[in-house]
Amino acid sequence: MSVTSVLFDLDGTLVDPAGSITSGIRHALVANGVTDPGEEAVEALVGPPLQIGLRTLDGVTDGNIDQIIADYRARYAKVGMAASRVYPGIRELLKALREAGIYVAVTTAKPEPIARELISKQNLGSSLDAIFGNASEHGSLGSSKTHIVHAALTAGKLDPARCVVVGDRYYDLDAARENSVASIGVSWGFALENELDVADHQVATVQELAVLLLGEERAARFEGQLMQEGQK
Repeated sequence: MSVTSVLFDLDGTLVDPAGSITSGIRHALVANGVTDPGEEAVEALVGPPLQIGLRTLDGVTDGNIDQIIADYRARYAKVGMAASRVYPGIRELLKALREAGIYVAVTTAKPEPIARELISKQNLGSSLDAIFGNASEHGSLGSSKTHIVHAALTAGKLDPARCVVVGDRYYDLDAARENSVASIGVSWGFALENELDVADHQVATVQELAVLLLGEERAARFEGQLMQEGQK
């Protein structure tokens, strides 16, 4: 690939929520009298706005959904953000991309203020050129991220032909296609079985992602950086 800009999803791509999202949602559901649907069912909700995903669960209604989200957000702010971890190698990859002169942004379905807070807590802000997310929790445009990727392309005056979206869910890949942008699916996130098959490329490791984004020669230097970081 020959790219000048990369648009990364956040949770499941750059940051491992370390169970903070799913445990927080389950806690909020039970606190509001909804039967805990289990970890597997809640993992499938990671990706689209909560207002969209929660409505697929039995017991979630118009009457309790706002309180469920409020309870979840309170717990996430208190313990979830700090519990999240940047995936190994991601910090080094972002640094290598910036050093190569590649524009790097986040495109997430999270409400943008919450995304910015998480990125700040994880000390990723200096590695990014921009952050784009939803305006609120309500998902007025459904589960689609097409408008978020479009906003990033427009604000950064990016060339879709030289841009790529990197994400762990179908919503990322679909948003890329709808904006005539290439896509890379990463297998370390929350993708369901065969969900990444529609991606232009799939990777299983950060090193494989580095090869696609930087080319083999630059990625070899990145691998050396990564090994040095691991030795510290």
